[in-house]
Amino acid sequence: MPIDISTPLALPCGATLRNRIAKAGLTEGLANLRNQATEAHCRLYRRWSLGGAGLLLTGNVLIDRSCMERPLNVAVDGNLDEGGRAALAAWARAGTEGGNAFWMQINHAGRKSPASITPQPVAPSAIPIGAAVGPGRARRHGVPRALDEGEIEALIDRYVATAVTAREAGFTGVQFHAAHGYLLAEFLSPLANHRQDEWGGALENRARMLLEVVRRARQALGADYPIGVKMNSADFQRGGFTPGEAEQVALWLQAAGVDLLELSGGSSESYAMLGQPGESEESALLTRSTAEREAYFVLFAEAMRKVLDMPVMVTGGFRSRRAMDAALAAGAVDIVGLGRPMCLEPDLPRRLLADRDAVAPSPEADMRPDPAAAPDDAPPAAVQAALARAPVAYFAEQMVEMGAGRAPDLKLGLYEAGRRYLEREAEAAAAWCAARADEAA
Repeated sequence: MPIDISTPLALPCGATLRNRIAKAGLTEGLANLRNQATEAHCRLYRRWSLGGAGLLLTGNVLIDRSCMERPLNVAVDGNLDEGGRAALAAWARAGTEGGNAFWMQINHAGRKSPASITPQPVAPSAIPIGAAVGPGRARRHGVPRALDEGEIEALIDRYVATAVTAREAGFTGVQFHAAHGYLLAEFLSPLANHRQDEWGGALENRARMLLEVVRRARQALGADYPIGVKMNSADFQRGGFTPGEAEQVALWLQAAGVDLLELSGGSSESYAMLGQPGESEESALLTRSTAEREAYFVLFAEAMRKVLDMPVMVTGGFRSRRAMDAALAAGAVDIVGLGRPMCLEPDLPRRLLADRDAVAPSPEADMRPDPAAAPDDAPPAAVQAALARAPVAYFAEQMVEMGAGRAPDLKLGLYEAGRRYLEREAEAAAAWCAARADEAA
């Protein structure tokens, strides 16, 4: 029988996903100042849960409040009292209301933590985010401090403890984020990891932290609980993590008991996860993958599926039901991940499942930031900053709308989206830092 997006998927652990559509992880920025889940999370994920997907993934849930990806991420780090544990349970209930699976995406920001909240983040090595991002972007991240071996072990324990907390709260699985230049991806990348001990150098050493997280989590969670990993197919930078290395790490992850591998790519220095090729050798394949199959990483996934038995998910670029079905039928992927389209049409999976000719919205194809949209008296630097963040901010603001119980604002302009986002993040950073100082006093 042909496989399409409506076909259930049995995972190695024994759990079954009701269809092949997943809402991918998207950072929400909806937590309170204690980094606890809120009613906004419940509203947003209840809406997605009722939208028909087989699997929902949360955005970043951080394991360390001293090194956040955004000031209002959810975190599991000494803040489970005073309602934190109950808030996670409420989020899990809302996110499973439609009968779908709901997995917590677990992460540590590493050197990507913004300087506005983390003047000195931690990383495998004391290597800052490079000049490839441009001087303005580079200033948004501090020079990291290299972790010592005891700290690495402690962080592994935190990843596992957070996974156990997720299961106790009612999340039906977990995904460890090892992509996009966050901490686990930094350990994998020879550009970010210059260590000379057992955590750096050879690939098996660079992969050690990720593999230890998975192995210890499998032991703590049991054989029947779904564990996923999000990993780069490549860094898309010269001298970075390569597809060949990704394939070897994937084989190790499969042996360690991973149930689902989500393939992505890029980091703060190479935006492959947004379909923007870099200058590496792999970039030509990224461009060809997008042209041939819509999705950015599907050719990487297709090559990896030839050596893997565990299911593979690809997020980024998929828009038409026909392309999704074709990739599934060819065995290139096992699950189709949707991110930005779900911010505009939360019921999109139902429409895709009902109509073989359905196409997801893709407003980013027509996004052309226009300085003329800004008020005449707006400072040029502020206009430039808002428009630079606009393509990301547009979708982030849609999650804010749905978290408030409103429909997505499809008339939102790019300048206004960028302005709101930057204003909201600046206010959140100031308030969060003040709250942290009060906690420490």
